[in-house]
Amino acid sequence: MNTRGPLLTIDISNSWTKFGLARAHRLYPAGRVETARLTVGTLAALERQHHPRLVVIASVVPKALAVARQVWRGRRLLIVSARTPLPITLNYPHPRTIGADRIANAVATARLYPLPAIAVDSGTAVTFDIISKHREYLGGVIAPGLNAMTHYLHEKTALLPRLTLGEPRRAIGKSTVEAMQIGALTGYRGLIRGVIEVIRAELHSRRVTIIATGGHAPLLAQRAPFIHTVNTLLTLQGLQFIAEYHEAVRAEPQSHRENQPQKNSASSREHFR
Repeated sequence: MNTRGPLLTIDISNSWTKFGLARAHRLYPAGRVETARLTVGTLAALERQHHPRLVVIASVVPKALAVARQVWRGRRLLIVSARTPLPITLNYPHPRTIGADRIANAVATARLYPLPAIAVDSGTAVTFDIISKHREYLGGVIAPGLNAMTHYLHEKTALLPRLTLGEPRRAIGKSTVEAMQIGALTGYRGLIRGVIEVIRAELHSRRVTIIATGGHAPLLAQRAPFIHTVNTLLTLQGLQFIAEYHEAVRAEPQSHRENQPQKNSASSREHFR
């Protein structure tokens, strides 16, 4: 097994597949491809170019994951799920139903930011994932994505155009496109702010860190002071941290692992705080 190569992190979402390379505990973006165009050839080229020691994948597209399994298998492949050893606790009734990308977001948030925190991922869907001050994943909220709304308006109406998102210059639209942009961006900022407020109330905490990620995060955050930081690499960083934790657990003496009462190693989890 190659012990010197980088970690290769792959986030397979419905629209895009993103790649990252982690060397010496630092993550570097390594491109993206439309998930519908993901092929064995694309992944095999990454293997030949980088010779990763471990490939860690979060996927919400089973067909695309099957493509990756044709390139990597065995101990060099880590497919993230609720059954994967994690440096956080999943305080959730049915953890196997949590998307792997949301688990990765939660792990990165717990590692990088003050807690409690909410990770807001604006992709095909807008997801909100809540991490407690005790490093527990508590659950979340899912809403339709920004593109889903604009595409729906175009497809279900006779006259409304397909919209290219951009920051509107005013609150009252002076054209159809401008009116749609206001509805999309102002409306989604209002949705995000409203969801955050009810979550804060349920957490009984006004000091909650808000992290925005996903393709639309930079645009949505421009006029959203309630968002504290934008991190478009959050999911890939979470995969990196999960892979490093996995390697740390695997490196522990077998006798130590056998004495741990829980699935996740307590000593390794402490190291990853």
